[in-house]
Amino acid sequence: MSLILVALVLFLAGGLGWGALHLKRRLERSERDRRRAADELNRRLSELFSLQELSYILAGSLQLDRIVEQVVRYAMRFLDAQGALVALAPEGEEGGERPLRITAAEGTLVGLAGRAVAPSDPGLVARSLNRERLELVRSSSGEPTRLLEDVAVDSAAAVSLRAHGVVVGTLVIANPRDRAFAPEDMRLLSTVATHAAIVIANARFFQMVQHAKEQWETAFDALSEGIAVVDDRGCIRRANRALAAMLGAPIPAVIGCDLGEALLGPSPALVELLVAAREGNRVQPVVLRSATRSIRVNAARIPASAPAPAHDHSVVVLVEDVTDQQALEAQLIQSEKLAAVGQLVSGVAHELNNPLTSIAGLSELLLEQQELGTKDRGHLRVIHEQADRAGRIVRNLLTFARKGPGEQAAVDLNDVIQRTLLLMSYDLDLKDITIEKNLAPLPPVLGDRHALQQVVINLLNNAAQAVAENPPERPRVILLTTWVDDRVRMRVTDSGAGIADAVLPHIFTPFFTTKEPGQGTGLGLSITYSIVDTHGGRITVERPTEGGAAFMVDLPLASIDAERHGTPEPQVVAPPPPAATRSILLVDEDPAVRRMVKALFGRDGHTVEVARNPQHALDLVRTRAFDLILVDSEARAHDHLFVEQLVESQPELKDRVLVARGDLPPAAEEELARLSLHYVRKPFNLRDLRDEAARVWAAHPSDASGAPA
Repeated sequence: MSLILVALVLFLAGGLGWGALHLKRRLERSERDRRRAADELNRRLSELFSLQELSYILAGSLQLDRIVEQVVRYAMRFLDAQGALVALAPEGEEGGERPLRITAAEGTLVGLAGRAVAPSDPGLVARSLNRERLELVRSSSGEPTRLLEDVAVDSAAAVSLRAHGVVVGTLVIANPRDRAFAPEDMRLLSTVATHAAIVIANARFFQMVQHAKEQWETAFDALSEGIAVVDDRGCIRRANRALAAMLGAPIPAVIGCDLGEALLGPSPALVELLVAAREGNRVQPVVLRSATRSIRVNAARIPASAPAPAHDHSVVVLVEDVTDQQALEAQLIQSEKLAAVGQLVSGVAHELNNPLTSIAGLSELLLEQQELGTKDRGHLRVIHEQADRAGRIVRNLLTFARKGPGEQAAVDLNDVIQRTLLLMSYDLDLKDITIEKNLAPLPPVLGDRHALQQVVINLLNNAAQAVAENPPERPRVILLTTWVDDRVRMRVTDSGAGIADAVLPHIFTPFFTTKEPGQGTGLGLSITYSIVDTHGGRITVERPTEGGAAFMVDLPLASIDAERHGTPEPQVVAPPPPAATRSILLVDEDPAVRRMVKALFGRDGHTVEVARNPQHALDLVRTRAFDLILVDSEARAHDHLFVEQLVESQPELKDRVLVARGDLPPAAEEELARLSLHYVRKPFNLRDLRDEAARVWAAHPSDASGAPA
């Protein structure tokens, strides 16, 4: 019994010992688990605090360079690594074809910052860009891990930076502590990469928006038209530089102003335009006018964004100063009218030239008959004088229409003045304006006769408009004076009211006028100034003490060579003796001109052959010899000028050709000038025709018999 008790006691003691040992072991294991959990918790808390610190720093900036620098620095610190870098993928759809760029690098990899990495590079940096998961490279054989084709490290981990399904770059960590990456390091690296990718993507988006904003603002301010954003009260919320310049104030001073008041004062048309634009209607531009300015305004509604108040109906307004444009349009309309008048004048002149030529020529031919009675001679003289007068009117009309290209030749300014006065005499008489002249003999000036006549016309028109406003007791007088010293000078003085002090500085400014709208373009004196300046001259304005205004023009004298090459004065050449008969070919389709030419030269004993048409004339010159070929400048053969075809086919006849010139298109004028032919201008008289024919014959004295040259 005692043995049993002893055995039982021993058994109980052994069980208690084993239980105590088992309990001790369990307690020790529980302590280790607790410590491990505490370590893990501390590590997780440390990672959390580190990530929170990184998040706080990254959230404080939208600058991409600063963000990637912080990502690299904290990632290297978290993993206790020797080096780290971030390589960003290029933006755009073609990004896969362009190289990556290492935007930031720290530690042992700092030298790689700014380097470009080709997509085909075999290293870990380029390879990891297209991997879905973190890539860990650690060679068991001790061989280095290649980050780039020419850069290697002992071990490295790389994770692509993905945000919203788009790869923005890659994060690479090199050579961590103990040359190994723990699993928790991998988790931390993935978390950092995820957070960094979102921040980098946001920074890139911010850069894109910032760049677009700068581009828009640059374009907004660079536009020459004024632009304003106007709120529902009509006040300017934003304006560009052009609008501020238009309003004559800096941009800050323009903000908050009422647009209508700032432009040209209250305008119901502008208010209606803004109301229609706020309602979303398609509007037509309106033109606002003041005494000195014209402004075109257009508007469109700006779509309101979602957070905007319901009453926000902002409108973008385009403002253009069209003052000069409308003046030019008015001038263009006037020019088109003048062009139409010029075409009409040209057509009328062409139709009148041939009848006037025949009337003047035949009447002059009859006047040479000795047996004519005194009374009949008087009647014929009146007919001849009136035909000659009609011819001068036609020439003056053509000069006024400025037909033909400008020529640089020796010009008699007094002759230009006389012709202009003759042209304007009817209008001046209607206005009861007296013209007084004091024209001294002048040497020629070098210039364009048509342009110089335009100068005289403009100055006379300006003077006539000034004196037309005189009260009845003040005379309407225009005085024209010319003289010469070292330059040829002309003064046009009027007895008008004179020029106001405020007007004088702007007298030659284009589009400046003191007349009522529609009464003048303000271009007359500016065109005059430009023409005089082109001729090397000067124009000045004076205010005589007795009142009125005086414009003085001075022009340089023509050189001796220019005088020689100017339009030659007709010289009387004695007709050849009766024995020197000539053979003449006439190419003119007007029957009256044919009759006159045949009568004139037939009376002098010459033979006149009349061509039925230009083609017949070409056939005649191939088979017969002529001492003179008198050709109408309008004659055409096969859609070309007859004289052009004649000279090209028979160049030896060039010096025998005499062209009867009427009004021609500029192209035909240029072609005749190129051929350098003798010419007589229609309507011509007998003396002109005989003189020019004598010049042609004088060049071929040996051909008096009419034999071929």
